Amino acid sequence: MRSPASRRPVALVLAACTLMATAVFGASAARAQPAPCDNRVSPPPAVDTSEEVPPGAKPPSPLEVPENPIGGDRLGECGLVLPANARKLPDDISARSWLIADMDSGAVLAALITDAGRQRPASVIKVLLAMVVAKELAPDATVTATADDLAQECTCVGLREGAEYTVEQLLQALVMASGNDVAHALARRLGGLPSAIRKMNALAMELGALDTRAVTPSGLDAPGTSTSAYDVALIFRAAMKYPDFAKAVVTQRVDFPAANGVGTVPLVNDNRLLSTYDGALGGKSGFTDDAQHTYVGAAQRNGRRLVVVLLRGQQQPVRMTDQAANLLDYGFALPDVEPVGRLVDGAPQAKKKTVETKPTPTSAAVGEVAESRGTGDTAMSAAFGNVGGPITAVAGLGRVLAFVMYLRNRRAKAARAARAAQAVQAAQAAKAAQQTD
Repeated sequence: MRSPASRRPVALVLAACTLMATAVFGASAARAQPAPCDNRVSPPPAVDTSEEVPPGAKPPSPLEVPENPIGGDRLGECGLVLPANARKLPDDISARSWLIADMDSGAVLAALITDAGRQRPASVIKVLLAMVVAKELAPDATVTATADDLAQECTCVGLREGAEYTVEQLLQALVMASGNDVAHALARRLGGLPSAIRKMNALAMELGALDTRAVTPSGLDAPGTSTSAYDVALIFRAAMKYPDFAKAVVTQRVDFPAANGVGTVPLVNDNRLLSTYDGALGGKSGFTDDAQHTYVGAAQRNGRRLVVVLLRGQQQPVRMTDQAANLLDYGFALPDVEPVGRLVDGAPQAKKKTVETKPTPTSAAVGEVAESRGTGDTAMSAAFGNVGGPITAVAGLGRVLAFVMYLRNRRAKAARAARAAQAVQAAQAAKAAQQTD
């Protein structure tokens, strides 16, 4: 019989193996099953009746959630998504989701995805409408205002029924003063509301803004409305490539035809950062009861252009534009860090369907051969997916346990040699012990 002293090292090794197995499998389980995010599929519940569907009608199905975050794996995380060794964030950021990105490289520098991203846009969706307008309508094209335009729930610029406006004038009024009457008039000019909404959503899809669904041209709440901080950054970045939009969004004041038909009235940009933040390039704010306060804006400093998005924020204790300014300062102060994600340059191409072939004893299907090529963790992940880590851990533990058994056998043989006087009995005992071990 082995003494307690001889069993102690073995027990310690086995205990260590147990702890390692617990740690490895626990970590693997944590990676394989991340904590679920709120509002992954749809924005938070509405607080009023604006998203109620008519009796007998079905609400729109939520947008499909991509299997992999389009901007990178880290943008699928919940909570703060920061680069390594990031400095302390500004205080008093009330937005439930925000994002800072480099407009030129597309690098996402930091983000907060507390509610998994999907929120309501409110009037920042007008950036998407403005981009469709800039793409399709000439600045000198005209639009005649109608009673339906004037009947929109305001904020309104004050169009006059029967008055004629240029697209340039309406685009300025749309992004500078957030006119819902203007949004309705431009949507009509794009072929009517259903046509305009289709064009907006088609453009969002083309850009890779897969969380975004416009339901109204103005951003007023309606069933199925959805976006994300990532999408708003994508949309604003793309819109700034259109000179008509970039010019309008940075303009601080223009003269606009008066609603009474006599003369003009000053139209002042409602984006405070234009006058308070050095290097501001323009932006767009919004508010509805369901969306709360939203904001997107951009600024330039030392040759860098950053875009910042805040969704579902509050004006207290700090104004949304001041929160945006603080996040812009934070982004400009970041050193050359590894991005936490990237603004894509377009939606990913749909995967081509492959024809499945039955494997033979001497060959595998083409798809299996292609996916099996790889080394290290990549090959293991391709072969086993989320269970690759645990399988690798089992293999490692097997090696450790084999070494423990080897040590035990060596001790048994040493004990048999010491009992040479009992050769026959020791040999029989050794044989039995070896078979047992």
